[in-house]
Amino acid sequence: MSNILLVEDEDLFAEMVRKTLVADGHTVVRARNGAEALQLYDPQTVALVITDLIMPDVDGMELIVKLQQRDPAVRIIAMTGGGRCGADTYLSIAERLGALKTLAKPFSIRVLAAAIKECLDET
Repeated sequence: MSNILLVEDEDLFAEMVRKTLVADGHTVVRARNGAEALQLYDPQTVALVITDLIMPDVDGMELIVKLQQRDPAVRIIAMTGGGRCGADTYLSIAERLGALKTLAKPFSIRVLAAAIKECLDET
């Protein structure tokens, strides 16, 4: 199906999402933070980026901005479980920065699959 770059610092959550995506036929490359994601992102091979927002080193907000600068056509799903300002605030900012979809953790596999389909179907 599609090559997806998953950016998530929490190992258990990342593995759950990775297994789900692979079961749906996607190829998944994982980065543990935004700095690693910037090294791995290639607009020729990555169809979608799914990123956490609160991470060490380069966080998800900065990652979205840098990816948009590098590739204005990048497709991004942002996700978070909260933080100091609450999940809704972070997700709203991510949308304004360019994320096509946002998900508050925890979310169901069906919600994730629907968000991926919507992002990949956009032209």
